[in-house]
Amino acid sequence: MNSIQKFCIFGIVFFGTLLILHTQIKKSKIYYDKYECIYQEQVLLLDDHNHLLNTVDSLQCLIDSLNTRFEIFDNEPARNMLDIINAIMEVESNGRDNAYNASEDAVGCLQIRQTMVNDVNRILARQGSDLRYTYDCRWDRNKSIEMFNIFIDYYGLTTAEEMARCWNGGPRGINNPYTIGYWNKVELELEESYASR
Repeated sequence: MNSIQKFCIFGIVFFGTLLILHTQIKKSKIYYDKYECIYQEQVLLLDDHNHLLNTVDSLQCLIDSLNTRFEIFDNEPARNMLDIINAIMEVESNGRDNAYNASEDAVGCLQIRQTMVNDVNRILARQGSDLRYTYDCRWDRNKSIEMFNIFIDYYGLTTAEEMARCWNGGPRGINNPYTIGYWNKVELELEESYASR
C-alpha cells in the first residue's frame, strides 16, 4: 500500500471520527438542553413547594393564635371583654392591623400612640415586670391587645364605657365629656355585634 492510499485511509478515518464526534456533541447538546429545561422546571416546582409550605406555616400560626385566643376568651366575662376590644378596634381602625394615622402617630388595630406604649411600660416597671413593649409592637394585634389589657387592669376599668372612654381619653377619660361621642360609636358597634348573633 503506497503512502497516498495510507494518507487517504487515514483522512477518511480521521474525518469519520470527527463526524461521529460532531454528531455525538450535537446529540449531547440536545440532551443537555432537555435536561436543563427539566432542571429549571424542577427548580420552579421546588420554589412553588417552598412558597406553599411557608403559606401553610403562616396559616398554622394564625390558627394557633386563634385557638389560644379562643381558650383565653372561652368564658362569659372574657367573651364580653373580647366583644369590647373588637368594638374598639372597629371604631379605631375598622379592624385593620396596618392602620396608621400620621397626624397622631396612631398605629395598628387599636391605634396606639407612643404615649400609650410609654404608659404601659411605666405600669410594667411599677409592677416589677421585665416585660417592655416597643413602638413597633403597635403593629402586632396580639401585643396591642396585651397593652390594652395591661392599661385597663391597672386603672381598674371594668365596664365597656369606662374602657372605651379611657382608651380614647386617657386614665381620666371617663370624666372627659369629649369622650362621650367616642363611647357612642363603640356602644353602637357592640349593639350591632350582639344583634347579629
